Parts: sequence; C-alpha cells; structure tokens
Amino acid sequence: MEATILHADLDAFYASVEQLLDPSLRGKPIGVGGGVVLAASYEARAFGVRGGMPGRRARELCPQLIFVGGHFGDYQRLGDAAIKVLDDFTPLVERISIDEAFADVAGCTHLFGPPAEIAKAVRSRIRDELGLPISIGVARTKHLAKIASQVAKPDGLVVVDPAGELAFLHDLPVGLMWGVGPATTARLSGIGVETIGQLAKVHGGSLERLLGPAAGEKLAALAWNRDPRKLETRRRAHSAGAQSALGKKPAEARVFGPVLLHLADRVASRLRSKSRPGRTVTVRVRFADLRSVTRSVTLDQPISATVMLAEIAEELVRDVLASHPHERTISLLAISVSHLEESAELQLELPLGLDDEKRRPGTKKGLARFGADRAVDAIRERFGKQAVGYGAVALEAARSVPDAFRELAEKEL
Repeated sequence: MEATILHADLDAFYASVEQLLDPSLRGKPIGVGGGVVLAASYEARAFGVRGGMPGRRARELCPQLIFVGGHFGDYQRLGDAAIKVLDDFTPLVERISIDEAFADVAGCTHLFGPPAEIAKAVRSRIRDELGLPISIGVARTKHLAKIASQVAKPDGLVVVDPAGELAFLHDLPVGLMWGVGPATTARLSGIGVETIGQLAKVHGGSLERLLGPAAGEKLAALAWNRDPRKLETRRRAHSAGAQSALGKKPAEARVFGPVLLHLADRVASRLRSKSRPGRTVTVRVRFADLRSVTRSVTLDQPISATVMLAEIAEELVRDVLASHPHERTISLLAISVSHLEESAELQLELPLGLDDEKRRPGTKKGLARFGADRAVDAIRERFGKQAVGYGAVALEAARSVPDAFRELAEKEL
C-alpha cells in the first residue's frame, strides 16, 4: 500500500496567530493567557514554557516572556481557512480539532501529483495565503501520519516510506504515540519501556495488566503500525465532555460542587444544541499524585439537563472520594456523557413517587428542568454566553482559563 494519508497540524497555532496579528511579536517568546499559559510560542518553549503551566512558573523559566490575551474569533477563522485548503485537494478530510486534520489523497494523485508533492503544495498555500506555519506527516496509516507530523515539527514535512515504517517508528519515544499521555508514559517507563520499539517487544498480557485490556491491546497493535481505521469525513461525536484543572484543591463539596456545575453546563448545553442527549455519565477525578479514578452510571433515559447532569456527576465524585478516604487533594475534574441518542424525544412518565424522579427527564420535575435550560439557551443565543448563568458558578473565583478557549478545544467539528 502507498503512503497516502496526510496529517496536517498547524504549529503552535494560538501563539502563531498572535504573532501573525502583531508582527512585533515575531521571533519573541510569547505566552497566550496570564494566570495559566494557554499556549506558548516555540521561542518560549525553548525555555521550558508549556501550555497548562502556571504563569508565575513560566516567568521564572523565561523572564522575557510576553503574555498576550487570546483572539478566539481569529483562531476559529484561521483554523477554518487552513482546513479549507485541504478541502481544495480532496473531499476525504477528517478534522479532529481546530488546528489539525487528516486527509486521504489516494484518489487525487492523478490531478495533483504524488502525496509528498500534495503535502508540499498544502504547506506552501497555507504559508502564502494565511501566513501560518504547518507541519505535515505522510504515511500509510492515520497513527503513523500523526506521529510523522510531530517529528516534522516545527514547520516541516516527513514522508514515511511503507518499506521502512517500523525502522522509523521503533526508534521514537512512546510519548509520541496517540493516546499516550504523561501518566501512561510514566507507567511504561517504570517497566523499562522508553521507545516504541521496546513497547512492541512487551508481551501483550503484561501490557494489559499494566494499562488495562483495552489500552494494552490498542498500544500493542499501534506499536507494530497495525491501524485499520479509515478517515471519517462525516463523523458524529460518540460523546461530549469537559474538564477543569484545579491545581491542588481540597477534596471538599464547596470546591468540587461549583466546578461540576460549570462542567455540566458546558457539556449539557452542547448536547442540547445538537439534540443528542446521552445515557451514560462518566466522571474522572485526578488526585495530587496525577493518579486518576473514573466512575460511570448508565441511565434508563438519556439526559441533557444541566442540573440533572451536575447532580449525577456529584454523586459519582462523592463515590470516588468515599472509596479513597486518604486522598485529601484533587487536581482535575472531568465529566463526559456517552451513548448519545439521535434525537431529543422524551417519554413522559407517571408521577409514581420514585426516589430518582428529579433526574428522570420524562417526569414533571425533569420537564421543568429541561424547560429552564431551554430558556437559558435562548437568552445566551441572543445576548451571548455570559448573559445568564448559575449563581454558584458565577460567584466562584475567576477561572484562569477563559471559557472561549475551552469551547474552541471542545467544539464538535
């Protein structure tokens, strides 16, 4: 098979946009944000500054760091324009975030030349028309194309010859693999696995015991570049989620209650906008040592009401904390809703006095909650997101990461 899958990833996208909008920032270390670094330019990264880092720590590492606010509308506009360039070459484009996408060019090489030439043309057009740097990886599979684009950074192109896939892949660090974050990297390092080649030699059973059956099996296959996934050009989301990093906060209701309500508001409003309620609610709690615990529940009927989702999430978080009584600090909370339905039709329920009536969407209480949410949605659509909200959320301390930034990352594309 030929290497015909491109993975295009705009380099240091948010920071690059800021340098594009203000040429005086070019070549200088900049950070988008303030209290927390939302994104860092490559000049700032050279000093160790990274996204998600507290602003104070970033200034310690790089005293000449320039902080700028975010131009979120420009991020969306320029991200859309970059993906449109891919659309001009092939209809087989799968956008996976605001600043990256896959493209399969197998069917258009007779028009535009070999995949490597198409990748060069895409990079040239995005540079000339938008003024933004972009790195592209070209490979036979999605996973390998994404890794190749990371190797190509900054502002480069890497084409992986199918005859040399494993030679290219196995010398690379495991942290480049799709789905391998810092926690998984640390676990693998604990058994002496630093490269993808070392991972490929680990017995499958050992990986499954270390990472769990699903993750172990998946990583074992990807280490040998076994990735049968095709591009999903009209992919529908299978879940909706949001998370919030807390730093290190006490594991108390006064802390996690408002955070969960805020997360539920973000998730539920997206579910309602797509008319896609969900049945399974999952929470993730990360403790101070970066260890995470998840809990989930599957409901009889799908939900998309904000307070309903927040109450279910709070029960799950309380269950996590009850089973880990020695944990006093939490560093992150996340909510996701899965098993999404294709419509928002409700089955009405009789008032039978059930204990969970307030979280059943077809009851009188459930319908009232859904109606209140619809009123909130209508006000926000007309007057903006900040026009109305929940008091418990509004009264908590100002968040260091703007909601506009979070919404760009969470947006269903």
